[in-house]
Amino acid sequence: MSHGQSVCVVTGGSLGIGLAVCHTFSENDYRVINLDVRDFDDTPINTEWVACDVSNMEQVRHAIDNIAVKYGRIDALVCNAGMHVSATIEDTDEALLDKVMSLNIKGAYGAIKASLPTMKAQKSGAIVVMGSDQCFVGKQNSFAYGLTKSALASMAKTTALDYAPFNIRANAVCPGTIETPLFHHAIDKYVAASGADKTAVVAQEAAEQPIGRIGQPEDVSELVYFLCSEKATFITGSLHAVDGGYTAK
Repeated sequence: MSHGQSVCVVTGGSLGIGLAVCHTFSENDYRVINLDVRDFDDTPINTEWVACDVSNMEQVRHAIDNIAVKYGRIDALVCNAGMHVSATIEDTDEALLDKVMSLNIKGAYGAIKASLPTMKAQKSGAIVVMGSDQCFVGKQNSFAYGLTKSALASMAKTTALDYAPFNIRANAVCPGTIETPLFHHAIDKYVAASGADKTAVVAQEAAEQPIGRIGQPEDVSELVYFLCSEKATFITGSLHAVDGGYTAK
């Protein structure tokens, strides 16, 4: 069935930045399909959840094939699903490395690969991968996470070059410190291990940002939406920091 409404597929859209992306696109009249292992707590308008572990290539392909058949189009793909790990290379065992790479890198690979035939057929499409300020700079205790985010930056560039002839664009949005459940989880873990005061730690994080505050999910989702819009048709293969000036230092 072909459908008039623009379609956006989001991976990992149930919480945090992914949830903000679902809201921003749905508020701009997209039909949004969220591929995630967990359902929304509150489902945004024009949005549906499809249970999908994006580290499983077969599940991703099946989910996206179904979307293409049901709606007849995929206008935007936002590869947001990911996990964060704090560890040095010595503290990262092979099983953990495989797990992080499967979700963060292969999750995006699988979703992009499955969406491209539809985008090629319609001769249009916009892909955004969720990078990090670690696409630009290294951070301590971030071996596996930084590795995957560098890989995603590369994926945006190579996909942009390979599919430009089909009018398909690919970019990376690279958030810095954003207040999400993931952020609070990481802070809580640090506080539990160190005995530090959470309020003080959060204030310290805000002070690290030249703009003086921690980012909000909407700061990221608005840029993602812009990059998928008609206003961004000359922007492809590029990395966009949303980090309050952190990587400019």
